[in-house]
Amino acid sequence: MPESVYQPHDFSSLIHSRRSVRKYDAEGSFDHDAVTRALELAILSPNSSNMQLWQFHRVITAKKRQQLAKLCMGQNAAKTARELIVITTTPYKWKQRTKMNAAQIRQAFEGREDATSKRALKYYEKLIPFLYRNDRFGLLGSIRKVIVAYLGRNKPMVREVSKADLRVCLHKSTSLAAMTFMTAMRAEGYDTCPMEGFDSKRVKQLLNLNPKDEITMIIGCGPRAEDGIYGERHRVDNNEVIVTH
Repeated sequence: MPESVYQPHDFSSLIHSRRSVRKYDAEGSFDHDAVTRALELAILSPNSSNMQLWQFHRVITAKKRQQLAKLCMGQNAAKTARELIVITTTPYKWKQRTKMNAAQIRQAFEGREDATSKRALKYYEKLIPFLYRNDRFGLLGSIRKVIVAYLGRNKPMVREVSKADLRVCLHKSTSLAAMTFMTAMRAEGYDTCPMEGFDSKRVKQLLNLNPKDEITMIIGCGPRAEDGIYGERHRVDNNEVIVTH
């Protein structure tokens, strides 16, 4: 069994201390460099096929934060945050990231012509374009659905290949990064709150985002106020959500 470089209780304490804080201390000190460090860790998060189709928009200035807070339906977690992070997916960058990954594969397997190297390169040169190429109406995704249904009659196949499925995939990846960020911020001694209640159309306009960007969530962060947590944490019983097969 591998020896961990960290004590299990350290991580457990970190996770237990992380809460969704709804109100931040306006007078408490706040180091914006901590956000930089936390985001640098967030981009190390696992993501589908290493495509890294995400962006992290930092809203720091008071005026911009106030404007964004209004678009977050006036939530305290946004109004009192010392910095707001808007996390988006960037599906239109898939060709660029595919080329990046293919180049990395070629370099990693330079001089090799075995099945493993060929399969890895084929993944980015053939399969990824097949999965990520979409049209406005999602017709290509529907065609992929038919193809995998046919091929999957006699062997296991990935079924989630539509345009809508891809959107889910990208938001899952950005959510993993968001959790890394929030955990990293807690390790820095600060708190966070992920928010889904916002006017996405107006937020895009405010930050001049690409129309094809999709906002996964907006995270408020700062030093916790004494009344920043609205209640005790509660969860359903483990037996309801942890199922052993």
